[in-house]
Amino acid sequence: MTKPQKLMSNKALLYHERTKHRFTGYAKGPDTLDWDLQPNPFRSFEGAARVDLALTPEKIVAPPAVEPAAIGALLHLAMGLSAWKQFGPDRWALRCNPSSGNLHPTEAYVLSEGVIGLEDGLYHYLSRDHVLEQRRRDDSGQKSDTPRLWIGLSSIHWREAWKYGERAFRYCQLDLGHALGAFSYAAGVLGWRARLVEHLDSAAIAALLGLDRTEDFGRAEKEDPDALIEILIGPGEAAAPAARCGTWTGVANLLDRHPMYRWPVINEVAEATLLAPLAKDGNGAAAPALPVNGTNIARVADADLILQRRSAQHFDGRHVMARAEFFAILQGLIPSDHAPWTIWDVAPRVHPILFVHRVADLAPGLYALARAPDAVTLLRQSLDADFVWTPVADAPDPLRLFQLKSGDARGAARRLFCNQAIASDSCFGVAMLAEFAGVAGNPWAYRRLHWEAGLIGQALYLEAERVGLRGTGVGCFFDDETHAFLGVKGAELQTIYHFTVGAALADSRIATEPAYPDKQRPEVFPP
Repeated sequence: MTKPQKLMSNKALLYHERTKHRFTGYAKGPDTLDWDLQPNPFRSFEGAARVDLALTPEKIVAPPAVEPAAIGALLHLAMGLSAWKQFGPDRWALRCNPSSGNLHPTEAYVLSEGVIGLEDGLYHYLSRDHVLEQRRRDDSGQKSDTPRLWIGLSSIHWREAWKYGERAFRYCQLDLGHALGAFSYAAGVLGWRARLVEHLDSAAIAALLGLDRTEDFGRAEKEDPDALIEILIGPGEAAAPAARCGTWTGVANLLDRHPMYRWPVINEVAEATLLAPLAKDGNGAAAPALPVNGTNIARVADADLILQRRSAQHFDGRHVMARAEFFAILQGLIPSDHAPWTIWDVAPRVHPILFVHRVADLAPGLYALARAPDAVTLLRQSLDADFVWTPVADAPDPLRLFQLKSGDARGAARRLFCNQAIASDSCFGVAMLAEFAGVAGNPWAYRRLHWEAGLIGQALYLEAERVGLRGTGVGCFFDDETHAFLGVKGAELQTIYHFTVGAALADSRIATEPAYPDKQRPEVFPP
């Protein structure tokens, strides 16, 4: 079997090939949408006791103790609402974690041990009301002396499939990457650290989060186990919580009472990619620890920066961003000792190709950002042989930034980004090329590559906000046509996420309302 044949021999890779958009036709999706019958955007558990949470304080002067007020701040910044929007009779919520189509398939759970003011057990976070729903109360009677906190993440695939059809599994995994980044940034605001728990397979995560309890879901849409994060207050590595028995409460609500379509391939690829444990990287070997990048500028997000994040809908096609702003955004994409990259120690496998349109003192054209030293060789061997690979002068460390080709790339970007004006009106666009070689031997790596791309997207969102610009994640793009434009050889590099950054244009017709009108942000944490 040749290498290209091997790359297309498992369900993850077959799914990826099947769900590509092409100039000749889009991936399979619904023929029509009834927006009046859109699924409920909020999962809740009827009969579960609720714990009301406080919002993020206006000032955070020191790392808080692990207690309900601080947990409320963490969840507010990572998964909470940032505003309500209204246009005519339509009203919808915006959240701190971005999502494809604002559909939000990602659910968050809290596992607590020894937290003062919170019973040990499992809780579901209901972002609509900013409350915890108690799913399990531990019955061990043993209270830990050291407070510990974990965040479990799951996906409801139907939320995306309702609108996007078979391609939805991709979007759920990208959203999961954004959620990992959101918790990493939120923990950093509080002076904590979010760390992915490795060596824990999907079945163990499902059991810890109660996702395997069919009696609690019934006809309700099932949740796919994704990841477990530990919130670390001090130094140390994340570890899984001990399995505990307890009393379960709550029944999941049905989100869509009249689903019009079924996409069985989503369940097939979900099942196929659950098999590999998190302890391995895409090549089936332990991932090397990343070096601490001491030359990178300090990047500590603040609460207001996170709460103001929005996805741009339209860009000012005349705005020129400063060269220094462009470099600063790209610096935030290099793995280092700041959020969101402290979430794991995985060697970079996703590399941005940049469509630069309007950056002061930088020629328009195509550029490549290699996020690891060895990626330069891989990219040069895999892309168009006519690319010039000229290092960008004055690019600060640790940027390995190369000009590939000069010229106006706006038309190509717009065409490849599903003919969307945001691709040409932005200051620059991004196509993220992922190293697919490891997926053949470990289908779970397919998820991890999308998580990494989503993590890059989360960094792009906040770095753009930091310099007064806005970003937009783009899940609709023409896969193989992008590969052809870049001269990609073989199937070992695949584009899995596109993104745009520019000066956003606001729509004055859309009204903005407070996220939680009945709650006020306190000045500081309670003593």
